[in-house]
Amino acid sequence: MTAAEPGTDGEIPASSKALAAIFGMSGTLHLVCPRLFEAIVPRGLPWRRGLVYFSGVSELICAVGLARGDRWAGSASAILLAVVFPANVQFALDKLSARPREPALAFLAVARLPLQWPMIRAALAHRRALPPGTP
Repeated sequence: MTAAEPGTDGEIPASSKALAAIFGMSGTLHLVCPRLFEAIVPRGLPWRRGLVYFSGVSELICAVGLARGDRWAGSASAILLAVVFPANVQFALDKLSARPREPALAFLAVARLPLQWPMIRAALAHRRALPPGTP
């Protein structure tokens, strides 16, 4: 039985299901191909590989919680999205300063930055959609 059952105030929003799928794919990639993500860990942070693994596992935990309809997963997902935002900024800066520059990749790296905010809003909406007392 999931925490949010159909017919209650706590229907799992479609945006939560989409976010769970995104986290599931991204978390898996973090664990399978950590080198891809090590490059975008902001320069001043230590333990790059460990941070990549930690964020990957965190994404998988959030994916499961969102898919199950656990209320805590909304808050945890919003926090996770805010915490990894500097890595997305680092990725965009790296692509903008790369020589030779790949214009399409630089554009995509910058264009994805504002997408973080609707994802955070979707995570917070997940929490609001579920009744109090839901785990």
